[in-house]
Amino acid sequence: MAVLNTWNIVHTCGHEVTHDLSNRPADKRAGYARWLGGRDCTDCWKASRDSDSASKEAWLAAKRAEEQQAALDWAGQFDMPPLEGPERALAWGERSRFQLVTAAYAALVTEGTWDETDWGALEEQVRTVTRAGWWIDQRDADGSDLPELLDAATADDRGTENPFR
Repeated sequence: MAVLNTWNIVHTCGHEVTHDLSNRPADKRAGYARWLGGRDCTDCWKASRDSDSASKEAWLAAKRAEEQQAALDWAGQFDMPPLEGPERALAWGERSRFQLVTAAYAALVTEGTWDETDWGALEEQVRTVTRAGWWIDQRDADGSDLPELLDAATADDRGTENPFR
């Protein structure tokens, strides 16, 4: 007797759907059918996902606004210059700079061996890099890598303003 190709699956939403599993290896069909039975059917899953997207978008907008405010407060507190670049990249760049610099402080000063003098010198380097795209490009970097990343920044990444505040 051949292994079934089509399976009638009763999904957790209560709908019974016939699934063609012939594209799966014969020894994987029963396990996949069991997995499908533990899920909503495709239509219910899509409906749930679509109805939930509005609340996700609202949550994400609130989270972004909170992160943006924290980045702006931090930039004001530590006298960071405004970033330069396309309008749509500025807010993302501000958040990326804030996250990377605070992660660097935690790694190098709080948990590391740096003192405030060492950090002050690095903070001055941070102020010179004003291209939002540079900060966005570094968003996944480890905080302890910031000194090396700043050394690698080119003149294109640095602002043209007077460095003497």
